[in-house]
Amino acid sequence: MCGGAGFARTPTHIPSHSLRVVFSEHSYIIQHIFRIRVRVMTLLQSFILGIIQGLTEFIPVSSSGHLVLVPHFLGWTLSEDLVFIFDVIVQLGTLLALILYFHKDFRDMINGIIADTHQRGFFQDKRSRLAGFILLSTIPAGVFGLLLKDFIAISFESPKATSFFLLGTAALLLIAEFIGKRIRDIDNITWKDAIWIGCFQILALFPGISRSGATITGGMTRDMNRPTAARFSFFMAVPIMLAAGFLATLDLIRLPDISEYILPLFIGFLTSALVGYFAIHWLLQYLIRRSLYAFAIYCGVIGIIGIIVF
Repeated sequence: MCGGAGFARTPTHIPSHSLRVVFSEHSYIIQHIFRIRVRVMTLLQSFILGIIQGLTEFIPVSSSGHLVLVPHFLGWTLSEDLVFIFDVIVQLGTLLALILYFHKDFRDMINGIIADTHQRGFFQDKRSRLAGFILLSTIPAGVFGLLLKDFIAISFESPKATSFFLLGTAALLLIAEFIGKRIRDIDNITWKDAIWIGCFQILALFPGISRSGATITGGMTRDMNRPTAARFSFFMAVPIMLAAGFLATLDLIRLPDISEYILPLFIGFLTSALVGYFAIHWLLQYLIRRSLYAFAIYCGVIGIIGIIVF
């Protein structure tokens, strides 16, 4: 959703985000007359939205906010069924990027869990404890996502509301820079940190609140340094994406004519995975020496523009 939470998600998923996908109003109307033209437009839109998803899922500027506002800015009227299909695919693309980039970390966590089973204990190994903290951190957003799903769904229908929430992301990033000592690393995380950061993830259920931005802020207000807060934020995304992807896939297989859109779906998946991988690497390197102020300014500017336009 780490912006915002994967591509926009359905209100029944955790976390819930709106859905945006590949067909414009005009291309849909003429699809039976100029079939090739529709496919060109579909590929272009899937490519653009794949780039946006890959970048904004991890860079703290809100993927959900951009995927609500961009279609409005470009005048796209999007089919809900096709939006849903595309959401599932690009979300899996960014999930793949996460798993590939942090494969050594996830392998260590699995080895830690295996070591615990041999010792007949739970969370005895620091690697398994980290895995436990990641799971623990997902609980608050999961609970509130179910309780507030109807209210959240309404918020995704308003680009103006999304623009205001972008201002909220800007405020969170500023808070992150003003609060905290930035002295702790990944080995010092506790269960209290996991719950605290998980509560910040609740905010990212709304479009325009960056998931990565909110959770990085949560980490930094617990005195984590920027790269550590970002790494834990990215780790937190995996259970959320797996759960949302599984639930969405169950609905996806019941939709008709999926094969008709294989090529644009593949383009969206591949684009979001590749762009997401490099976005993770870039952000981690950026945060070693630089602050979050640039992202706060960007979110503020886009939010103000959206409020004026919509």
